[in-house]
This record gives sequence, C-alpha cells and structure tokens, in this order.
Amino acid sequence: MSTQDDNVVFGTEDLLRSLCDSVSKVLTVATHSEIRYSGMVQRITKTCLKPDIGCFVLFDGGFSGLVVINFSSQAAMELYEKYLLNMGMSKSDLASSYTSDEVSNVMGELMNQIVGDFTGKVGRELQTHITQNQPKMLVLNKQVILSVDTNLDNPEARRVTFYTGQNNIFYLELAVDRTEFIKLNDFEAGEVLDPDELLAQNRYTEGNPGPAASADSEQDELLKSLGM
Repeated sequence: MSTQDDNVVFGTEDLLRSLCDSVSKVLTVATHSEIRYSGMVQRITKTCLKPDIGCFVLFDGGFSGLVVINFSSQAAMELYEKYLLNMGMSKSDLASSYTSDEVSNVMGELMNQIVGDFTGKVGRELQTHITQNQPKMLVLNKQVILSVDTNLDNPEARRVTFYTGQNNIFYLELAVDRTEFIKLNDFEAGEVLDPDELLAQNRYTEGNPGPAASADSEQDELLKSLGM
C-alpha cells in the first residue's frame, strides 16, 4: 500500500465534530450539567440567526468560516443561570428575562470560550492557525431569520442539535470553505495546559526562588547600593 493511501484526511465533518466537542466541553464545565449533541448532522445551504438569541463568530487564517449558535429562550436562561450560580452569584441577582443585556453578554462570553477552545485544538491537532473576531449577539423576539454572509469560495454548511441538562434545545451551525487536511508526517499534538497546575507551579516558584530569581535579587541590591 502506498504512503498516500495511509495518509490521514481531516475534513469538514471532522472539523464539525471537533467544534461540537468544544461546545459540549465548555458548556458542561460552565454549567456543571451535561450538554450533549445529536449523532446526526444536517447538511444546510446557508447559516441563519433565529429567535430567541443568535450568536455568531467569524474566523480566518489557515481556513475561513463562521460559527452560529441559536439559543431558545429556555436554553439561554438555563445556561445563563447555571453559569452564574456556579460562579457564586445569588438567584436574586440574576436577570429574569432572556432579553436582558446581561444574558446576551454571558452568552457572548461562553461563545468566546467555545471558539477559543476550538481554535486551540486546531493549532495543536492540525498544525495551522486561525483567528476569531469578537462574538456578536442578537436578541430576536419575533420570527425573523437573518442570513449571515461570509466570503467563502466553496462553502459547506452543517447544523447540529444540542440538548442542555434540562433537555432544552439549541442549534449549532458551521459554514467553512470546503477543505481537507492531509497528514504527511507523524507528529504529537501539543499538550493542553492545566490552569490549576500552572497556578500551583507558580505558587511553588514564588515560595522557592531558583538561581535566576536569586541573581535578580542580587542585582537589585547592587543597584540600590549604588543609589540607583
């Protein structure tokens, strides 16, 4: 069998699966409840913002695309409330309506974390780089569908259904240029850094300064003795 036959190909569905895993991972951690997605995916012709809250993010770089998440009011409020309650806020301090700016801001923050997790995986696993813009949110309280245009030469679009811990539904839509990543050489994907472990290491370093820290301290003392 030729080397070309052994090459691993990473296409649109693989990108979509990676993005769906990021959505599920980030929202599960944020809400402390299971966020799952359907095993079936829809092939669609265009992406749309729909009621009740539509969020979208554009990305560019190694490949271009658009991510849209359409939240129902029930799904948005569930995610919003669980996220802030887990952050230590009291129930009385939370907004009571999905049309509140605070709800949109939280949805935007979560969207930013989702795409950030996705772009990180793209860098590690595909050895390419994409950048994202700031998430945009639109609260729609009427049955209005807005199409989001992107400059894609050969676009492919997909829609996936997600379920919250309380079985409220929201939809993820992805539009990307048709592309394939073909693995030419073996490599190991970079490790994901654990923020808690980094903080622990930093605390240890602060309590036990190494040679470099000692040298800096000696230099500071010398400067002080010179009146500098």
